[in-house]
Amino acid sequence: MIILVILIPCIAGILVPLLPFKKRSHWEIFLECAVILNSILVWYLLLHHSDSTFLLANFTGNLSISFKVDGMGMVFAGLVAALWPFATLYAFEYMTKESHQRVFFLFYTVTYGVTLGIALAANLLTMYFFYELLTLVTVPLVMHTLTREAILASRKYLYYSLGGAAFAFIGMIMIIVYGTTTDFVPGGILDLAKIGDRTNVLLFVYVMAFIGFGVKAALCPFNSWLPQAGVAPTPVTALLHAVAVVKSGAFAILRLTYYSFGTDFLRGTWAQTTVMLLVMFTIVYGCSRAVKETHLKRRLAYSTISNLSYILFGAAIMTPLGLTGALSHLVFHAVIKICSFFCAGAVIHQTGRNYVHELDGLGYKMPRVFGIFTVSALALMGVPGLAGFISKWNLARAAVNSGNTVACFGVACLLVSALLTAIYMMTIVVRAFFPNRDFDPDTLQGIQDPNWKMILPLFVFTFFIILFGVYSQPIVDFFHGIAMEM
Repeated sequence: MIILVILIPCIAGILVPLLPFKKRSHWEIFLECAVILNSILVWYLLLHHSDSTFLLANFTGNLSISFKVDGMGMVFAGLVAALWPFATLYAFEYMTKESHQRVFFLFYTVTYGVTLGIALAANLLTMYFFYELLTLVTVPLVMHTLTREAILASRKYLYYSLGGAAFAFIGMIMIIVYGTTTDFVPGGILDLAKIGDRTNVLLFVYVMAFIGFGVKAALCPFNSWLPQAGVAPTPVTALLHAVAVVKSGAFAILRLTYYSFGTDFLRGTWAQTTVMLLVMFTIVYGCSRAVKETHLKRRLAYSTISNLSYILFGAAIMTPLGLTGALSHLVFHAVIKICSFFCAGAVIHQTGRNYVHELDGLGYKMPRVFGIFTVSALALMGVPGLAGFISKWNLARAAVNSGNTVACFGVACLLVSALLTAIYMMTIVVRAFFPNRDFDPDTLQGIQDPNWKMILPLFVFTFFIILFGVYSQPIVDFFHGIAMEM
């Protein structure tokens, strides 16, 4: 069944421009049913999985394309399967004004299957193969509008992604040479007898691979592609910033750190300090740029840059609590950020306004959208009772309990980030509900909330933001159980 859940979205996406659908609503129903069916199969697979490995192709030695459901894969695959049906429903309404819609949904749906390939990969080679494939299927989405800005953004995204993958490839080669296997094994697979006096070489390669996978996770200084990719339609930017692309980069780093190199080999070394300083800088840098940014989607993009490094910070702590915090933020941030991006997309779709200073008074014309955006903003700030607080608390607790001095400074970065997040998110809310005195309400004639296709996903995401905030213990315990396998 593993290979089936990867193939169904790919086949469904390819069929959309090929089959002779008479009406748009027909292929919408076909695509939504295929996505929902696949998500049901994914969750069935996760809840009834075995420990066996599905071998698709064997090349030589221990190099193969194979799949397996383990704890880490369950987290990422479950997240993707839960969000994609709602993202697809939202995209149907958003894309009504766009051209080449069938081609768009071809790549949009194929991306679902490719992302599941990353989540369910049993070894480093399989994950790397689908990681590269993810770049190729998302480039057409970034350049969909075919404007000059979109083409330049897609080129930059492609160059950065391929360059980062080259660094990650070096790490994979070293794992093949100095590891006992390429399979993902809790605790790592390095053979210390083979390493000998090459410890520093392996540590250097780890830092290179961390940065390589970190390109997709928008790690400084290789993050400029992400705000520029905001020229793509909002369903794409939400996909890039919340679910598929950036989370694949963070997921790959978690695999690399905890399942390939192993924390026993890395903890306490200069390599750990180096990557931790990089992610701490990115946390503060992303928030600082978000405060200065006036374009709505780019502001959220810089917010994503900062919050992705929360996940990488948990990875760099290299303790079970650190991994628990990283997995918490990987899931909770995805729900929060896709909600905020979809709110921004709803505003753009209904009004054509792209800048923060253009949002004055819209809270009264679009109360549902901006009410939900307010909840997502508070969650992103880390207000208690919402999902963002839980993951940030887990990360801070992991940093303090690690005994690592650098990690403790990371807590200060989290606090600074929370303050800056309050500034750049609540500025939007205040403008929407409390416009300037010279504001003219007549400029908002005819503006209203979007239809149910866009509103329903927003209400579902809001429900889970609140649910995870008030009742997170079962899922956090599940994350902790995965972490304790290390």
